[in-house]
Amino acid sequence: MNTAHAQLLRWVLVETSHPGNVGSAARALKTMGFSDLRLISPKISGVAQVPEAIALASGALDILESSQESSSLESAVQDCPLVLGLTSRDREFGPPAISWQDARPLIQAAITGKHRVALLFGPERTGLDNHHLSLCTHRVWLDANPLYPSLNLAQAIMVCAFTLREALSKDAGADPSNTNVEPVDYADPAAVAAMLDHWREGLEAIGYLDPANPKKLMPRLQALFARTRLHKEEIDLLRGIAKQMILRK
Repeated sequence: MNTAHAQLLRWVLVETSHPGNVGSAARALKTMGFSDLRLISPKISGVAQVPEAIALASGALDILESSQESSSLESAVQDCPLVLGLTSRDREFGPPAISWQDARPLIQAAITGKHRVALLFGPERTGLDNHHLSLCTHRVWLDANPLYPSLNLAQAIMVCAFTLREALSKDAGADPSNTNVEPVDYADPAAVAAMLDHWREGLEAIGYLDPANPKKLMPRLQALFARTRLHKEEIDLLRGIAKQMILRK
């Protein structure tokens, strides 16, 4: 597997409860050749230094020690045009839902274009919530027993890491310069979220959105924009419209 490609994969653990899962995740990633581990608001601060995490990391202590802990999920996905939230729970709103099988070609295409990709894994008990998914381009589910689709966090990471290593190893000999496909400059989800905040302000300014009774307008707009996968220049256009709405207040 191409090391440069592996470095474009970012593995993000959100609000993880058990230190052992963090250590096991580090071990799974190192075994499959990945290294960029981000820890967002773990239940135990400094979880990478907890003895249980260190013990279960085994020989992957370097991955654990180099992991970055932060309270900001937005910063973890800020430079990632493709952000996949792993969860089996259906949602009324949110990003498009696709299977892991369908997600892998998107990951391969993004990496071929030298774009970063983030994979988000939620808290063990509840999984990713709606706010977490609002920063994802896709909601991804792993094909499992429908009567019992639950996977341990570290197991889910190993499944994804193993299949991605397999897919990327097959692509290792391909020459990206041979493709005629123009690279697309997609906006990252953090930029889309900031644009939606701008639009919320604009819609309130023109009286279209009542902040006291917002109903489901913003979640519907969020779902609409998630389906379109906006380009960076389109974000600029939409923010320009929002600015004009605010100026006309």
